[in-house]
Amino acid sequence: MLRKLILFFILVFAETVVYAQDSYNYAQWGLGVFAGINQPYVDVKKVNQGKSFDVVGYYNYTPYMLIGLEIQSGELSGGSIVTDPSKRQFDNQYLAVFAHVDYSIGEMVDYEDNAFLSAVKDFYAGTGMGVIMNKMKFIQRYNLDASTLYPVGTYRFPGKDNSISFAVPIRFGYEFKIYNSYGEPFIGLNIQYVHTVTFNEELDGYTDPPGVFKNNSPDQYRQIQFGVKVNFGPTSVYDKRIN
Repeated sequence: MLRKLILFFILVFAETVVYAQDSYNYAQWGLGVFAGINQPYVDVKKVNQGKSFDVVGYYNYTPYMLIGLEIQSGELSGGSIVTDPSKRQFDNQYLAVFAHVDYSIGEMVDYEDNAFLSAVKDFYAGTGMGVIMNKMKFIQRYNLDASTLYPVGTYRFPGKDNSISFAVPIRFGYEFKIYNSYGEPFIGLNIQYVHTVTFNEELDGYTDPPGVFKNNSPDQYRQIQFGVKVNFGPTSVYDKRIN
């Protein structure tokens, strides 16, 4: 009888350990790759869609609170020397670096016994700050329209071909978690919307005064992205079941 009782407690203990390992561990580090389309909101009438690519290194403070360091490259373009009313056109091949924090619903709610909360726990929002290094691959710097004040080619649109913009990205997304054999979130498939607002007028290379060209807001752009994130490194224990 005693042997059976000891065996019983050993089995219960073993099952508890396996359950804890299967449900609560997560890797502390992650690496993500994102690609998507973007569109600027600047001071020319017509804008184009471009592409952007991101590499993000993560510190997983918890499975639902991530600190990211991001390197992003992309293209922002718009205007037309043919159809734009002022014949302005630009093509910005930019490089950006951002630090941001992403916070998921799962960090805030107790989802373990709630099917709806368990389904939405991986929605996240985040923000941060960084710099955008603007580089104009092409920009129409001088006027192509004649006027009583400025004959063709005599007015230089103010602005820089190369500049730096400080910016704040605001992101919303959802991560589909894939678990390894230990029940740890191993791979994340992400879809996200990112809106980045700058503190100046340099994304399009034009800084004309508002009296010349109507300007109601600082330059900004939005992205729709898909990405893959892989978690790795030493593990930590979370206080709620993850999978």
